[in-house]
Amino acid sequence: MTLANKTADIAAAIKLIPDGASVMVGGFGSPGTPFCLIEQLVKQGSKNLTIIKNDANQNDMGIDLLLQNGQVDKLITSHIGLNSNAIALMNAGSLEVEFVPQGILAERIRIAGAGLLAFVTDVGIDTSLANGKQTITLKGVDGVAGILETALSADFALIHAARADTFGNLSYAATAQNFNPAMAMAARLTIAETTDIVPLGDIDPDCVHTPAPFVDKLVHLPELTEAYNVIKR
Repeated sequence: MTLANKTADIAAAIKLIPDGASVMVGGFGSPGTPFCLIEQLVKQGSKNLTIIKNDANQNDMGIDLLLQNGQVDKLITSHIGLNSNAIALMNAGSLEVEFVPQGILAERIRIAGAGLLAFVTDVGIDTSLANGKQTITLKGVDGVAGILETALSADFALIHAARADTFGNLSYAATAQNFNPAMAMAARLTIAETTDIVPLGDIDPDCVHTPAPFVDKLVHLPELTEAYNVIKR
């Protein structure tokens, strides 16, 4: 049996993302953020996007390039404090921002990938975070009240990996694991980028962080841009 070779041209892969799509973007600040895939999405110009990312990156890099280009209608994130442009757009009413506590954001994405519909948590009870959400009293745990948090999926996920094989098994470097594995599972179509693509079987199974069935397109990067080195400054 011959397994599929999922390598694809970056332009062809990103062309799959239409106007109005929801897009998960991996990364925690710079580590794990797929800057080249984001830059290609900027070039393509898909509009009215919903972007789901832990943060909005810093000004003039990553997610901010999409914001500057007017491509994002809504941002679902845990914070935007490092991006003054995102703050300005939100305050002006040009960008809808849904703030989600970081742990809740990660869990909403994780359970979507696991095929669950929701989970119950007491994080945010009696705060504005509970506004518009269903509250449930759990009889089995001394009547504790919790908020029903729904699973969060997306049409697409953009992922950065340190290494991949041609079938799409992915390995991440250090903290770049962050949101990438969960987002790859939670999206309907996952596009991953990496500078290192090896033949199937060359990655030790114990080093596979995202199994190939969760990856649809694999983009080879000849080199990393300056944005990937920002954390070294």
